[in-house]
This record gives sequence, C-alpha cells and structure tokens, in this order.
Amino acid sequence: MPRQVDHEDRRRRIAEAVCLIAGEDGLEGVTLRDVAARAQVSMGAVQRCFRSKEEMLVSALENIGERITARVRARLLQSPAQSAATALGHAATEIALLREEHRAEARVWLAFVAQAVVSEPLADTLKTNYTALHEAFTQLIREAGESAASTAPLDPQREARALLALADGLTTHVLIGRLTPQEAQDVLHAHLDSLWERHALPGHTALNGPGRSDAI
Repeated sequence: MPRQVDHEDRRRRIAEAVCLIAGEDGLEGVTLRDVAARAQVSMGAVQRCFRSKEEMLVSALENIGERITARVRARLLQSPAQSAATALGHAATEIALLREEHRAEARVWLAFVAQAVVSEPLADTLKTNYTALHEAFTQLIREAGESAASTAPLDPQREARALLALADGLTTHVLIGRLTPQEAQDVLHAHLDSLWERHALPGHTALNGPGRSDAI
C-alpha cells in the first residue's frame, strides 16, 4: 500500500528549510536544489508543493509570522491575569526579536522585507502580518486606557503604529550592530514607560526598577 504523504507537513518542512538557508546566505542563496536537500525531499517534491520560487518564499514568510505569533500567545497565556499594559510589553519584546536565539529569525525577516519592495505577493503577506500586529497592539492599548486615571487623550491606533514601528526599527539597529540588544530593550522600555506615565495607565510601575527586564 503506498505511503500517504502529509502535504502540509512537507510544505512546512520546505518553508523551514528556506528560512534556514536565507538566515545563512540571504534570499539570493535560496535555490531549489539546496532547499530540497535541507528539507530532505526531492526537487520534484518541492515543485509539486510550490509552483514558483516566489510562492515558496511567501510560504516561508508566513511560517515566520506564525512562529512569532505563537510565541506571543504562549507568553501571554503564561500570565493570564497580567494587565493589558504588561501584556503589551511582552508582545512588543517578542516582535522586536531582540533575543540572541531569535537573531537568525530577525535576519530572515528583514531579508523578506527588503525583497518585498520588488515582490507584490511578499508585500501583501507582510501587510497582512503588520495589520494583525497593529490590531493586537491597538486592542491592548485601548484596554489599558479604559482603566486609566488620566484625562489626557489616548489614540490607541496612533500609539500602536508608533510602537510597532519602533519595535521593527530596533530589530534593524541590533542586527547591523548600531545598538546592543540591551540598549534596544532599554529604548523599548523607555517608550512604554513614557506611554504609561503620560496616560497614567495602571501597571506601568511594573516596568520600572531592577526587575523591569523581567516585566517585558
């Protein structure tokens, strides 16, 4: 009896192979032969899963987005009783990809961003990912603002755009060596502290003092 092929698992393995190669050699180093070898499948299997290299790259980009989203959800589920302000800090830190273990992932993400300038399918995938992140940030900021004591106007969508852009920019600065991961994390903490203080959002003091690195 012929063995059943798990096409979704094969697509996932191929997408992960693309990410590994792109992290080592950039997207220009991604070839059909190398992807097949890294995924331990035949070149024909790769071609049956993806009609073009661009389609394969889109799948790999979606794979990275899913991994980041899964880590954010897992971290938030670890402390379900945390405030919206603290949850926002956790999410922003995960998305900025500042940890050493996420450095390769950050390199691949930025490689895709660069390629998206000349690839509409990649650009569309990135816009979908960023839209989902912006909506999540907006919701957390709105929830935090609902219990704020401040009368200062709070625009959740604008603050979410600023935070997402900051997290994205810090990834770049760390990768090129302009900032250390700790310096980038300090910038992120300072921005969030300022947001909480300006609007008297509950929970911002959890980000101050010696334990602030653990709070986000």
